[in-house]
Amino acid sequence: MDDIARQVDGARKGDEAAYRALYERFRPVVVRLLEAFTALDADDREDIVQETFTRAFRALPRLKAAAAFPGWLLAIARNRALTASELKGNRQRTRQDFAAELPETAVESLVPDSLRAELDEAVVRQLIDALPEGSEKDTVRLFYVDGTLSTREIGERLGVGKSTITMRLERFRARVKRELVVRVLRTRGGVP
Repeated sequence: MDDIARQVDGARKGDEAAYRALYERFRPVVVRLLEAFTALDADDREDIVQETFTRAFRALPRLKAAAAFPGWLLAIARNRALTASELKGNRQRTRQDFAAELPETAVESLVPDSLRAELDEAVVRQLIDALPEGSEKDTVRLFYVDGTLSTREIGERLGVGKSTITMRLERFRARVKRELVVRVLRTRGGVP
């Protein structure tokens, strides 16, 4: 991981060689992940690869732990693939369907140990259940539990704009990430 941290730090400083090294190192992993999304064709996957790295490199200054880069990058790719799949008219398929398409061994090889907890649906459900009743909980439940509506459709159902739904979901994802970090640290003895 020290090598990844060095490359991430170099990219944060604008080092073109570091950007290139990260891209060359992780592009095959992102491509393997996207191949599990059968609704996407080769052109879609290539577009998502480019968009994933563009988004990741732009947001690199906000990444707190350089060692988290691989899992963070894969989360960006997965989210972009889900969105692209929905836009292709696959709204009837749930996010759980897409997750089920990923062979377990592929997931294990793609996701670092410290981020495997993210794949545990029980953790997310516990966090959803812990939310206070209200619009944020309704939004998260419709998106992650029901999983059949797009952000636009959820906004229409709840009487708010798509950007409001997106903001609520981003806040929830940040909460999930914080909780997962705490859980990982607890398992390693770093947090009481």
